[in-house]
Amino acid sequence: QVQLVESGGGLVQPGGSLRLSCAASGRTFSNKAMGWFRQPPGKEREFVAAINWSGGSTRYADSVKGRFTISRDNAKNSMYLQMNSLKPEDTAVYYCAARRDGSTRIESIDYKYWGQGTQVTVSS
Repeated sequence: QVQLVESGGGLVQPGGSLRLSCAASGRTFSNKAMGWFRQPPGKEREFVAAINWSGGSTRYADSVKGRFTISRDNAKNSMYLQMNSLKPEDTAVYYCAARRDGSTRIESIDYKYWGQGTQVTVSS
Protein backbone atom coordinates (compact mmCIF):
# COMPACT_ATOMS: atom_id res chain seq x y z
CA GLN A 1 0.00 0.00 0.00
CA VAL A 2 1.00 3.60 -0.58
CA GLN A 3 -0.47 6.37 1.53
CA LEU A 4 -0.63 9.84 -0.01
CA VAL A 5 -1.33 13.09 1.79
CA GLU A 6 -1.76 16.40 -0.03
CA SER A 7 -1.14 19.82 1.49
CA GLY A 8 -0.76 23.42 0.40
CA GLY A 9 -4.23 24.22 -0.86
CA GLY A 10 -6.08 27.38 0.05
CA LEU A 11 -7.66 30.59 -1.17
CA VAL A 12 -5.68 32.73 -3.62
CA GLN A 13 -6.49 35.70 -5.81
CA PRO A 14 -6.44 35.43 -9.61
CA GLY A 15 -2.90 35.75 -10.87
CA GLY A 16 -1.49 34.37 -7.65
CA SER A 17 0.53 31.24 -6.92
CA LEU A 18 0.30 28.16 -4.75
CA ARG A 19 2.53 25.16 -4.25
CA LEU A 20 0.90 21.83 -3.53
CA SER A 21 2.80 19.01 -1.86
CA CYS A 22 2.13 15.29 -1.78
CA ALA A 23 3.83 13.20 0.90
CA ALA A 24 4.02 9.46 0.31
CA SER A 25 4.55 6.63 2.75
CA GLY A 26 4.35 2.87 2.64
CA ARG A 27 5.72 1.01 -0.38
CA THR A 28 8.67 2.27 -2.41
CA PHE A 29 7.96 5.71 -3.82
CA SER A 30 10.92 6.21 -6.12
CA ASN A 31 9.88 3.57 -8.70
CA LYS A 32 6.36 4.89 -9.19
CA ALA A 33 5.02 7.43 -11.63
CA MET A 34 2.90 10.10 -9.98
CA GLY A 35 0.20 12.48 -11.06
CA TRP A 36 -2.03 15.37 -10.08
CA PHE A 37 -5.71 15.41 -10.90
CA ARG A 38 -8.43 17.87 -9.99
CA GLN A 39 -12.19 17.93 -9.68
CA PRO A 40 -13.87 21.31 -10.23
CA PRO A 41 -17.23 21.94 -8.57
CA GLY A 42 -19.97 19.98 -10.33
CA LYS A 43 -17.57 18.42 -12.82
CA GLU A 44 -15.71 15.15 -13.27
CA ARG A 45 -12.15 14.57 -12.15
CA GLU A 46 -9.60 15.64 -14.76
CA PHE A 47 -5.91 15.17 -15.43
CA VAL A 48 -3.56 18.01 -14.52
CA ALA A 49 0.03 16.75 -14.66
CA ALA A 50 2.12 13.59 -14.43
CA ILE A 51 5.75 12.75 -13.76
CA ASN A 52 7.68 9.53 -14.29
CA TRP A 53 9.64 7.69 -11.61
CA SER A 54 12.86 9.65 -12.08
CA GLY A 55 11.35 13.05 -12.75
CA GLY A 56 12.84 13.09 -16.22
CA SER A 57 9.54 12.95 -18.07
CA THR A 58 6.47 15.09 -17.45
CA ARG A 59 3.09 15.64 -19.08
CA TYR A 60 0.56 18.42 -18.65
CA ALA A 61 -3.02 19.16 -19.51
CA ASP A 62 -3.26 21.87 -22.16
CA SER A 63 -5.17 24.06 -19.72
CA VAL A 64 -2.20 24.31 -17.33
CA LYS A 65 0.81 24.19 -19.68
CA GLY A 66 3.18 27.05 -19.06
CA ARG A 67 1.58 27.87 -15.70
CA PHE A 68 1.98 24.71 -13.62
CA THR A 69 5.14 22.71 -12.92
CA ILE A 70 5.22 19.18 -11.51
CA SER A 71 8.31 17.92 -9.71
CA ARG A 72 9.36 15.26 -7.25
CA ASP A 73 12.02 14.61 -4.63
CA ASN A 74 12.49 10.86 -4.23
CA ALA A 75 14.80 11.34 -1.26
CA LYS A 76 11.91 13.01 0.57
CA ASN A 77 9.17 10.74 -0.81
CA SER A 78 7.43 13.85 -2.04
CA MET A 79 5.87 15.34 -5.15
CA TYR A 80 4.97 18.95 -5.82
CA LEU A 81 2.80 21.09 -8.07
CA GLN A 82 3.85 24.70 -8.47
CA MET A 83 0.86 26.65 -9.73
CA ASN A 84 1.40 30.15 -11.10
CA SER A 85 -0.89 32.66 -12.82
CA LEU A 86 -3.89 31.00 -11.23
CA LYS A 87 -7.31 31.54 -12.75
CA PRO A 88 -10.81 31.14 -11.28
CA GLU A 89 -11.27 28.08 -13.49
CA ASP A 90 -8.42 26.38 -11.61
CA THR A 91 -10.70 26.17 -8.58
CA ALA A 92 -11.03 22.50 -7.67
CA VAL A 93 -10.12 19.78 -5.24
CA TYR A 94 -6.64 18.64 -6.22
CA TYR A 95 -5.66 15.00 -5.81
CA CYS A 96 -2.29 13.33 -5.72
CA ALA A 97 -2.10 9.86 -7.26
CA ALA A 98 0.49 7.11 -7.71
CA ARG A 99 0.80 4.34 -10.27
CA ARG A 100 2.24 0.91 -9.64
CA ASP A 101 4.95 1.38 -12.28
CA GLY A 102 7.22 4.16 -13.43
CA SER A 103 5.79 5.51 -16.69
CA THR A 104 3.47 8.51 -17.00
CA ARG A 105 -0.22 8.17 -17.80
CA ILE A 106 -3.00 10.74 -18.10
CA GLU A 107 -6.03 8.54 -17.35
CA SER A 108 -7.17 8.28 -13.74
CA ILE A 109 -7.95 4.60 -14.19
CA ASP A 110 -4.21 3.94 -14.55
CA TYR A 111 -3.51 5.15 -11.01
CA LYS A 112 -3.67 2.75 -8.10
CA TYR A 113 -3.27 4.99 -5.06
CA TRP A 114 -5.00 8.28 -4.24
CA GLY A 115 -4.84 10.97 -1.60
CA GLN A 116 -7.83 12.61 0.03
CA GLY A 117 -7.48 15.87 -1.87
CA THR A 118 -6.81 19.50 -1.03
CA GLN A 119 -9.07 22.41 -1.93
CA VAL A 120 -7.75 25.20 -4.14
CA THR A 121 -9.98 28.24 -4.55
CA VAL A 122 -9.05 31.07 -6.91
CA SER A 123 -11.22 34.09 -6.25
CA SER A 124 -11.00 37.80 -5.66
